[in-house]
Amino acid sequence: MGSNGEPAVRIAATADVHAREGDAERLRSIVEEAVREADVLIIGGDLTDLGRPEQAEVLLEALEGSPVPIVATLGNHDHESGLADEVSRVFTRAGVHLLDRSSVVIDGVGFSGVKGFCGGFDRNLANPFGENLFKDWVNEGIEDAKALESELCGLEAQRRVAVLHYAPIRATVEGEPPEIHAFLGTSHLAHALDEGRATIAFHGHAHAGSFEGRTPGGVPVFNVSVPVLEQSGFGRPYHVFEV
Repeated sequence: MGSNGEPAVRIAATADVHAREGDAERLRSIVEEAVREADVLIIGGDLTDLGRPEQAEVLLEALEGSPVPIVATLGNHDHESGLADEVSRVFTRAGVHLLDRSSVVIDGVGFSGVKGFCGGFDRNLANPFGENLFKDWVNEGIEDAKALESELCGLEAQRRVAVLHYAPIRATVEGEPPEIHAFLGTSHLAHALDEGRATIAFHGHAHAGSFEGRTPGGVPVFNVSVPVLEQSGFGRPYHVFEV
């Protein structure tokens, strides 16, 4: 059972599927297996490999006819070709709940999502000081975190799921070279999870990162990038959670 005695909702979570032309069969096998075990499918960014609408169509072909709702957010790869708006329209027109500083409630569970951004973690968190270009880089992560906190706080649902691409904590990027940790996420997102009283959070992006960790406030965070799930020995490119 979920909180307050409500029926538990099973979430199949994955990220970094990187759809390309010719990938329909691979993607379909992921989706078909995942939705048999879950009530909701989450994809935490990098839906496409190069952010092209035709790649989005390949993933959409695999998602077509899904018997469960699909919740997703964009990743950095989805912005690569400068066509993120077109890619987004492909998914939203097909009924995918594509979260971009927005939320949706499904079966009594609230889902809030942002792509997130860089900035670093803990004592190595970057400050918006110096050149305007650097300030803009830092402030992008701060603004996404503020939006996430606002969305989570605005949910009336007691169970609150955060869907991200960039990491909110250092623990789930451990395994990546320390030199690039600042480019994999930001602690500002962890603060948003804690202030927004999130139940659980999912992200991707750090392909060589670690599967799980917690925010300073105790929110469970899971890196569900396909490479991380494969390296963690789960034997399948998604993982099922109950909330």
